[in-house]
Amino acid sequence: MSTPAGPYSPLVVAGPFLVCSGQLGLAPGPDGAPALVEGGPGPQLARAVANAATLLEAAGASLADVFKTTVFVTDPADFPSVNEAYVAAFGDHRPARSMVAVAALPMGGAVEIEVWAHRPG
Repeated sequence: MSTPAGPYSPLVVAGPFLVCSGQLGLAPGPDGAPALVEGGPGPQLARAVANAATLLEAAGASLADVFKTTVFVTDPADFPSVNEAYVAAFGDHRPARSMVAVAALPMGGAVEIEVWAHRPG
């Protein structure tokens, strides 16, 4: 998603490092406004990672350049479905990761991901 939901930058470039602010599983809804994808935390994480990948690609990087992620979930019982979606998104690439349970996320999201990458070059 190109428009942040608050007063922050979706992506910050700091030398060779790229930091994606927390991404939710948002896609354009029927009215064109951002809406959470259906299906729960797994599909939401898949979309959130895709949103982060779009930001990284615009800055000359890819998911293969990610070295650290932080995943926030609202229910620890969702860890297995989130892990499944995470592996599907990153394949054999295994960035360092923290996964934290939180009381709530913006827009009622079940999961959010923050991504740090090192731009090649």
